Amino acid sequence: MAERTTSRVRWFLVIGLFVLSAVAYVDRINIAIAGSSIASEFHLTNVQLGSLTSAFLVGYALFQTLGGWLADRLGPRRVLTAGVLWWGIFTALTTAVSPKIAFAVFYLAAVRFLLGAGEAVMFPASNQFVSRWIPTQERGIANGIIFAGVGVGAGVTPGLISYIMVNYGWRWSFWASALLGLLAGTAWYLFARDTPEQHSSVSPEELGHIQAGRTAPALTVLEPGATRIPWSTILASREVWAVTVSYFCFGYIAWIFFTWFFIYLRTIRGLDLKASASYTTFLFLTMATCSPLGGAMSDYITKLYGKRAGRCSIAVFALMLTAIFLVLGSQVHSARLASVVLAGGAGALYLSQSSFWSVTADIAAASSGSVSGFMNMGNQIGGALTALLTPAIASWLGWSASFHVAAGLAVLGALAWFFVDPERTL
Repeated sequence: MAERTTSRVRWFLVIGLFVLSAVAYVDRINIAIAGSSIASEFHLTNVQLGSLTSAFLVGYALFQTLGGWLADRLGPRRVLTAGVLWWGIFTALTTAVSPKIAFAVFYLAAVRFLLGAGEAVMFPASNQFVSRWIPTQERGIANGIIFAGVGVGAGVTPGLISYIMVNYGWRWSFWASALLGLLAGTAWYLFARDTPEQHSSVSPEELGHIQAGRTAPALTVLEPGATRIPWSTILASREVWAVTVSYFCFGYIAWIFFTWFFIYLRTIRGLDLKASASYTTFLFLTMATCSPLGGAMSDYITKLYGKRAGRCSIAVFALMLTAIFLVLGSQVHSARLASVVLAGGAGALYLSQSSFWSVTADIAAASSGSVSGFMNMGNQIGGALTALLTPAIASWLGWSASFHVAAGLAVLGALAWFFVDPERTL
């Protein structure tokens, strides 16, 4: 009986989402590390290589809202399982494109677009899980742990992909990424349930704790119109538009790190392959560390002073700090010091991550998948723009200008949080 009293199933499943998040970022970041080899084999320019990332992000952005709607309707267990298997298939299919065929870059872009469409369910579905499984007072740290997977997945990718590329070629690195997805998706389906009421290992005490702080109803499949928020209400919300604008800025900045940081260190700062991979790994590990740290800070301040202080102030502070690091890092002459300062900017950015997802889970309840999917669409549009604009701005005005544009967007993202009232539900 004592063992059941202390069950922590919700945290076990949060760790499962952390793993899925990490695998998702291995699958999407592998092309940044393998990019030089792919560009050489397919004779691609930097702009063409950036178009592959943009194709992924366009697919990812377009299917965010649909992915969230499916998670609201069908539950996070099945939707996430299907998504993980889908993106494993299209990661593997990237290797089937031959440089000998006409318009090979088009086929590569199409595969990356479909990969993005599959990955679109990841975070809206995880947010629907949070709204069903995690009491509101624990959502900051829960989201922080889930998004720490972003940093871990992106952090292990440079070393893992570089090792496989050197020994077996870039195609085998994509096969390895696909296998990770297959294993993670199968494990999620076996152990996860859509609600705590359905999970046999959840103790009565844990269930009561969850139910007392939950904002979403305990429904696996919502009946048409039952407790779901109409899109007219969602699109009329000041809070929804403010977090979406801010998350657009977040996405623009984050994808500079995901897409161009490794290439920037090698080609502009002159670091060798090993040093570039090491500093890129360090950058992503700062994200992994700061994501749960920001979530824990958010929960703690929320407990003391309320959600406005706990959710909004952390986001404002983090985004302003990000702007400072981006400006300083772009001006530092030492390549290694610049790498560390810019890594600090990535960490500062991820201090704000849980605020976005905690607020959307709180204000949208049973429609949190749809609302967070809409918000995340803004994030991915920002990422798609940076994949193309960053090298273009760098070629016109220099790389410092690219980082200054990102710093300006960080300030804009911080200002948007002044229009968010996390206590106002939809």
